[in-house]
Amino acid sequence: MRNREPPSRRRQSKARHPGVVGGGISPFVLIKGAGEMASAVAWRLYMANMRRICMLELDRPLCVRRRVSYCVALEAGETSVEGVAARAARNRREIAAAWRSGTIAVVRTTDWERLRGAAPDVVVDAILAKHNTGTRSVDAPLVIALGPGFSAGVDCHMVIETNRGHDLGRIILAGPAAPNTGRPGEIAGYAAERVLRSPATGQFVSGHEIGQRIRKGETVGRVGQAPVVAPLDGMLRGLIASGTEVRPGLKVGDIDPRGRTEYCDSISDKARAIAGAVLEGVLRHVNRPHAPARC
Repeated sequence: MRNREPPSRRRQSKARHPGVVGGGISPFVLIKGAGEMASAVAWRLYMANMRRICMLELDRPLCVRRRVSYCVALEAGETSVEGVAARAARNRREIAAAWRSGTIAVVRTTDWERLRGAAPDVVVDAILAKHNTGTRSVDAPLVIALGPGFSAGVDCHMVIETNRGHDLGRIILAGPAAPNTGRPGEIAGYAAERVLRSPATGQFVSGHEIGQRIRKGETVGRVGQAPVVAPLDGMLRGLIASGTEVRPGLKVGDIDPRGRTEYCDSISDKARAIAGAVLEGVLRHVNRPHAPARC
């Protein structure tokens, strides 16, 4: 007759390893933001078999690259990025249901604030506001922040460099990331001119769609009576949702002069680099010597 582990010991074993799912480690990861970079982070963690991922987003996201962003799930109910699905959730039950179905949960920030006692193992601030909107190093055993506005060792444990160049994706354990340059990355020789920005305060309205080809001088949308005009030929790689309230200078669109429509539905090189750094940061923490299995 086979020796069986006593039920009490089996229960104790499970209690010591609440972060272990299906033979692997799956910490509860809370990602603040569900735009392009945040979604790339969620996608990369999911592909590494971390399946307890919850994302927070505003009621009216300011996301431009919506076809690779999980914030779309808040209005559509469900969406996917490169084959990985996310589902809108409003409470603990719906978050758990999303996880059971193998999808990422996306929650409105206002709904999350009503949930008491939720204790993530990892918090990733992927809002990219260029300043800290309230993240603290005590929010979780591991707090990772993307880009400028944070100082590793002060308000988070790790900062990920988001500035293009030699240090893109570097994990910073002490101090801040490089300051915001204010200059978009160059694509086919174009940088600042490929970004569409709001000319005024008001509601952005457009009949254009992501993936649509446009010509230099074409009106892509309006804010009140002020037109948003394309400064070059290309393809709309990103466009903020029509009906969104905007302010002067806010990014409302992204023109890709290469014209490759498939790029609208794939994660960018920059986002992949940043997401890979977050994955490394989580694994460094989970697999550190003498670390408990939960995280």
